[in-house]
Amino acid sequence: MSNRRSRQSSSARRISDDQMIDLVGKLRQFLPEIRERRRSDKVSASKVLQETCNYIRKLHREVDNLSDRLSLLLDSVDEDSQEAAVIRNLLM
Repeated sequence: MSNRRSRQSSSARRISDDQMIDLVGKLRQFLPEIRERRRSDKVSASKVLQETCNYIRKLHREVDNLSDRLSLLLDSVDEDSQEAAVIRNLLM
C-alpha cells in the first residue's frame, strides 16, 4: 500500500510535457546566445539547459569580479567617507 501511495505522490509532482516546453521557452528568453537566434531555429531542451548553466556561471564570475573591484576601491578611499559608505552598501 505504501509503495502505491509513493508512486502516486511522485507522479503528481512530475512536470507535464506542456509545462516543460513552457519552462524551456521562458529560459530561452533569458539566454542572449539563444535569444538572438530565429524562433524557427530548433534548440533542444538539453541545449537550453546547458546554456542556462553556462550563463549562470558567467554571471557568477562577473559578480565575483565586480565584488573584487569594489573591495579594491574601498581599500583606496577614506574609511569614513561617503564613498566608502556607498561601496560598503553595494558589497552587502
